[in-house]
Amino acid sequence: MAAERAVVSAGVVVADHLCAPIDRLPAPGELVKADELVLHIGGGACNAAMDLARLGVKSAVCGRVGDDIFGRFVSETLQGQGIDCSSLRIDPERATSQTLIVNVKGQDRRFIHSFGANEGFTIADLDAALDPRPRVVFIGYFLILPHLDGEALADRFRRLRAQGTLTVLDVACPGQSPDYLERLRPVLPHTDVFLPNTDEAALILGETDPIRQALAFRQLGARRVVITLGERGAISVSEELSVRLGTFPVEAVDATGGGDAFDAGYIVGLLEGRDEIGCLTLASAIGASCIRAVGATTGVFTRAEADAFLATHHLPIERIVIGG
Repeated sequence: MAAERAVVSAGVVVADHLCAPIDRLPAPGELVKADELVLHIGGGACNAAMDLARLGVKSAVCGRVGDDIFGRFVSETLQGQGIDCSSLRIDPERATSQTLIVNVKGQDRRFIHSFGANEGFTIADLDAALDPRPRVVFIGYFLILPHLDGEALADRFRRLRAQGTLTVLDVACPGQSPDYLERLRPVLPHTDVFLPNTDEAALILGETDPIRQALAFRQLGARRVVITLGERGAISVSEELSVRLGTFPVEAVDATGGGDAFDAGYIVGLLEGRDEIGCLTLASAIGASCIRAVGATTGVFTRAEADAFLATHHLPIERIVIGG
């Protein structure tokens, strides 16, 4: 299978425990009924790979799990979708990462997380996944991987781009840290597409305006910057094009994985040679499809569903004049 894969999806691997939206949080000692409790895989590396599989793209997941039932669940779920797990390492010292995701109607999600085996991920894990060379390398949740060195990742991105591989980077920022920007500085000049959300960008830069956020990351070297804004759409800035995107109309049930689905849609656009508007439109549709169901990948369109949706729905796109 390795020879067939178009994408290496590397980084954070998680087993997610989710509830369908409940009316309210329980009081101490109280039981609140949920219509559904779901065990699903999560984390940027797994979510993107699962979404790519839904869209007909072969990929490999590169990351770490523990030698436990949740690690086996992750591996078996990925393999069941035809995803290459030969670079999914078993960490001998740590348990599989897990997240408890609590959905309350009308409120943003709440997360309780154990980082587990992700802590051990290093550049050596990524190196083991790069032969044969993929067409795209995607790093999910870079900034929360403590032992993935920025200088080392920059070196790998530089070499991959020289060989024709596209580099796509997403981040996660669990709180404020003075280290975020310094870890990103060496990597962004070798990044083809950088895809933070506006809250992450604010934590990295100390800047809340999404256009200024995108411009700052461009000045740091990223070729294309897409700042996702949730229900407010996205801002995309590159040398060729600057636009503000609206959103597609869908009923939001669970926003878990929406950003990762957006990333996967964008990657498919890159693989197909779409222009920036084409990549952004497909990404927006895939991101919108994700939030229709409980779970990080449950509601994501198949390729046929995405094509049918795009044939009947319009994405508002407004050109931005930088400095105008």
